[in-house]
Amino acid sequence: MFDALVIGGGAAGMQCALVLGSAHKTAYAKDKKIGIVMHQKASHLQSALLNNVLGIAPGTNGMEILKQGKEQLETLYPHVSQIEKEKVTSVVKEGNYFSVTTNKGNYQARIVVIALGYTDMFSIKGLEQFIEPHALSPKEKNRIQLKNKNHLVEEGLYVAGTLAGGRSQFAIAAGSGAQVATDILTLWNNGKHTKVHDKITE
Repeated sequence: MFDALVIGGGAAGMQCALVLGSAHKTAYAKDKKIGIVMHQKASHLQSALLNNVLGIAPGTNGMEILKQGKEQLETLYPHVSQIEKEKVTSVVKEGNYFSVTTNKGNYQARIVVIALGYTDMFSIKGLEQFIEPHALSPKEKNRIQLKNKNHLVEEGLYVAGTLAGGRSQFAIAAGSGAQVATDILTLWNNGKHTKVHDKITE
């Protein structure tokens, strides 16, 4: 049973997992089991060239970000389980948790974050009722989003990145993932608004 399972290994998903993982020293998150299904093949980062992102060297390509993000997560926060080479086929609510089925197995999670792309190829069973046209994309592109209020689809189910209704911009997607992570940390912290920062110590 995962306390939080992120679905999607692009900018939003990895940023969400990084922030969740970074809270492991806090009392409210130290015993939480966190996982991420590293869906990356459909990420727009596959073909991205990043020149206008603060803190990332101009000329960095998206493939490097995908590779470095996985390594960063594994090195800094190895307690976050990375589930690779699996595709999620359904997300179904079962009482107070979600049953997440992939092409290779099944997982249970109290909280699920959907951080996949916004194409109309989205095909996860159990989420069909939340699909609607993407509000910020040209109609002819047939982009979609999941109905949500401030990233919350329903209790325990969040959406991040372009699928939450954001524009396809790296910084927006990553920020969306971070926002969802801090919302989850706030929930774990009994509703007390929280964030996670590392500080330089002398």
